[in-house]
Amino acid sequence: MARVQLTAQLVVDGRVPQALALSPDGKWVAYVVAPVGRAGVHPVSELWVAAVDGTGLPRRLTAGEAYDSAPRWAADSLLIYFLSDRAERGTAQLHRVGLVDGVVEAVTCWAGGVSGHLPLADPDLVVVIAADEPSAEDERRGRERDDARVWGERVLPDRLRLLDVRSREIRTPDAFGDRHVVEVAQRPVDGVLAVLTWSTPDVDPGLVEPGLHLLDPDSGVTWDLGPAAADASSLVWWSADDGWHLAYVAKTPPAMVGGHAVLDVAVPVNGPVGEHRNLTAGTTVCPSNLVQVDTGPPLALVADGLDTAIHRLDPAGPALVELSRVDGLATSLTTNRHGDAVAAVVSTSYEPGNVHAGPTSGPLTSLTDLRPELRNIRWGVQERLSYEASDGLTLDGLLILPAGRSHKDGPFPLVTLVHGGPYERHADRLMLGWHPCGQWLATAGYAVFLPNPRGGQGHGHDFAVRVAGAVGLDEWTDICAGIDLLIADGVADPDRLGIGGWSHGGFLAAWAVGQTNRFKAAVMGAGISDWGMLAATGEQGPFESALGGSSGWEGTGPHRHDRLSPTSYASKVHTPVLILHGENDTNVPVSQAESFHRALRRFGVEHKYVVYPRENHSIRERNHQLDVLRRTRAWFDRWLG
Repeated sequence: MARVQLTAQLVVDGRVPQALALSPDGKWVAYVVAPVGRAGVHPVSELWVAAVDGTGLPRRLTAGEAYDSAPRWAADSLLIYFLSDRAERGTAQLHRVGLVDGVVEAVTCWAGGVSGHLPLADPDLVVVIAADEPSAEDERRGRERDDARVWGERVLPDRLRLLDVRSREIRTPDAFGDRHVVEVAQRPVDGVLAVLTWSTPDVDPGLVEPGLHLLDPDSGVTWDLGPAAADASSLVWWSADDGWHLAYVAKTPPAMVGGHAVLDVAVPVNGPVGEHRNLTAGTTVCPSNLVQVDTGPPLALVADGLDTAIHRLDPAGPALVELSRVDGLATSLTTNRHGDAVAAVVSTSYEPGNVHAGPTSGPLTSLTDLRPELRNIRWGVQERLSYEASDGLTLDGLLILPAGRSHKDGPFPLVTLVHGGPYERHADRLMLGWHPCGQWLATAGYAVFLPNPRGGQGHGHDFAVRVAGAVGLDEWTDICAGIDLLIADGVADPDRLGIGGWSHGGFLAAWAVGQTNRFKAAVMGAGISDWGMLAATGEQGPFESALGGSSGWEGTGPHRHDRLSPTSYASKVHTPVLILHGENDTNVPVSQAESFHRALRRFGVEHKYVVYPRENHSIRERNHQLDVLRRTRAWFDRWLG
């Protein structure tokens, strides 16, 4: 069959699965399918269901004319609750659809919308998470534009509410004060709810001030379990010999920078709450999420080098025990009531993300084929790399050779693409996406180096914490060591080197051109140029301050973050730089790009500065994604050709 040329349209017009939910009986997996690029004003998606045993074709339950998300099964495995903005675009309400009849029914009409939900063991009760409905005064202020915002006033936290699906009555327990509810998990035996809250809806400081609570949905009685570790998520119940425990994933205490850990706390019937134990201390894997098993210990999805593994919590350990592995990347792990079946989104070297399911012990079988249009693409050959840093630290990464070429055809123009985070990683998956991506460049004749320097995910906390207050230092030499290896091996042409990345990868591209002139072109996507400014204006200020090593309000300086900020080295930049940024980025505000642009302009550096209206940290609109892909490849073609 004839080969198909990879185009930007093929990249962004594809569809991706997300938000998987396995039915309690383990027979069905519900999932959302969404386009890579958004064509209209509002996002759209579809709700699907597939049989775990692979019998029959997957079945679409919604038409894709609204944004449907967050499927959750009722306890009887016959109803799926989900959020949808079909009634009012941009405002989600709770809906449900029958597995057998496929009838979609609106369940709430809450003014302001619903942000989360959890069907309970009682078939007539569903937890609904939503902010208070606007008052008459709120509506007046909106009409008359009398809407000055005062920090700390008129805060609208999401609250936990209990919906009776028969009467459609919603009651709001008087619980948790004005803390912001972010997650709920139900204890299997008695229905008690564990609730994760933030001190405020603002990411800063809410994310670093989480708390744990209990709520009896029948009596309304609440218990405060005290604070949780920063960046807490993925709350699950499990039972041990000493009673019930709560486990969750969070930053390894007490640092703001480092690997994620599985933390566990005993929940006594009476008396004080136990210590939050780190169940993954000393391991070289990184947990990404937990899933509750009603009849046993929870499961954990962990990043392990270039691959992903499914583990189970061993109560006798305490430790995580590997049950099965996935070559490449697995996300959105979900399980059934007994924990003997799982589903996840899996992508391998040459296969895009699809829904896979099977026994917890593996192997997992693909249930979907969402990108058939990619079957006849001649991909660049993707290889695993293992090498040592200058200080002897073992590193890994990926190399993609130009499509249709081999090592003996080198040296090639080489583009190094650095991942974000820094607590992310390049897993051995199909490197295809809207941002500067490996196969997009490899199919155009480039060799692509995808390094996993220190600070990233997949090698444990000790590996990740090495960049605290030291971004751009040893992680940069890690990247250089890989490039030098590829030059020595005859893969990379030392006179045709490029570098790029998004977010933290964009920072390292900007850092690179201030440290060396070896690169002929760079792409800085949503990157950081000034760590002090990011700590002051980014939505995750405490984490950014920990990465950069200081904040601007810590005296008159000089500050450590000044020495780690690319803007400080702008006078040394001679490499042409393409700067790309979303105008409404709240994670890394566009002022970071503006700062670097002005610095480069001041010193007469060849560069182009592109801002995408309406976009946040990730570029979502289809035409903007097309522009990123085409502009990125054209930039490297111009300077490395």
